[in-house]
Amino acid sequence: LLHQFTEEKLGQAEKTELDAHLENLLAKAECTRHWTEKIMKQTEILLQPNPNVRIEEFLYEKLEKKAPARMNNNEHLGESMIDSGKAFGQGTAYGNALTKCGETQKQIGIAEREFIQSSAIHFLTPFRNFLEGDFRTVSKERKLLQNKRLDLDAAKTRLKKARVAEARAAHLNSSPLEGDNPMVNFSYMLNFLHVKWLKTPSVCVCAGFYLIQITLHSFSIVHIYHFKYDVIVLNACQLWTEEVTQAEQEVRIAQSEFDRQGEITRLLLEGISSTHAHHLRCLNDFVEAQTTYYAQCYQYMVDLQKQLGSFPTTLTSNNNQNSSSSAQSISVPSIPVNSKLPTPANSIVTSGFSELRASSGTRKARVLYDYDAADSSELSLLADEVIPVYSVPGMDTDWLMGERGTQKGRVPITYLELLN
Repeated sequence: LLHQFTEEKLGQAEKTELDAHLENLLAKAECTRHWTEKIMKQTEILLQPNPNVRIEEFLYEKLEKKAPARMNNNEHLGESMIDSGKAFGQGTAYGNALTKCGETQKQIGIAEREFIQSSAIHFLTPFRNFLEGDFRTVSKERKLLQNKRLDLDAAKTRLKKARVAEARAAHLNSSPLEGDNPMVNFSYMLNFLHVKWLKTPSVCVCAGFYLIQITLHSFSIVHIYHFKYDVIVLNACQLWTEEVTQAEQEVRIAQSEFDRQGEITRLLLEGISSTHAHHLRCLNDFVEAQTTYYAQCYQYMVDLQKQLGSFPTTLTSNNNQNSSSSAQSISVPSIPVNSKLPTPANSIVTSGFSELRASSGTRKARVLYDYDAADSSELSLLADEVIPVYSVPGMDTDWLMGERGTQKGRVPITYLELLN
């Protein structure tokens, strides 16, 4: 097979071509394998961006051991927020907000874990089963088909050479020697050895002995006659006829095996179409799991935003209305395409602060939450106290100047509610 394959690559032997339909099926199967592998790889990266963790999970899978449970990034963040909320004190606005954010992050982490598990079972596993099962079987049968084709081509080459040698032998034995030129007999015997060595090496050894004898005696005409006589004794023409008959039988057998293997391979390759239909269902399952995951995350964040209430009361109320109207249009696990995230600001609500900055006057404001000044330019606040606030030219629009007794400093407007 290696000899036949090498000769085909060098262009020294004929090659039996597959029919166009089978070639098309083979190309389609190879295309399916290539893109299935690529989709699998990118999906694994999406579900687990850390390459070290992917390698570790792969090793555990090959060793048939259960991978150790580990928290994902959202769960780690949630734990940190909850711990920091306890440290700052859950009685404070900041500590309470951190705790609520941490709990929401842990909920998102659990939803992510469920999404990964669902995707692995209903999407990655069928793809992997195709590559390691069905396509591996197709590759095995395709390799067998290649070997059967090489066997057929080798048998055809052997038959062709045997027929040429048979014709030469018939011509040589029917014609007298031409003078003292021994090259005709020598060439004939070389052809004889080349073909017969494939089946009967013992005959080749005997004939080779005569070739060596002719060479040592400088192609003596006497030994040439003796050589021709021995070959005739061996009934060279009859041997070549038998060789041709046997080669023809081998070609018929090789052709039958090649056709049968081609049919088996064709049936397996035609099953690729059903594989595409199955993968389409798996793709729908993956999209559904992804939709459920994103819908859960969205709903968790909407609920968290309502709980935090980090905006003024009127702003929070309007935001909650927007959030409620958006949430009502959501039916988990599916999110309507036209649903919108709640907006963080409202022109009507912020008009009071805008008018205050434009008039350069002073207004009373109620403090919504405790606020600790970050530096000496800011003013610390206590929840529910009422302070006068005003704007200073050039000040950031998110801040106002506040007074608390003899203290003055900047205060964030998100902690204030303007009073009429």
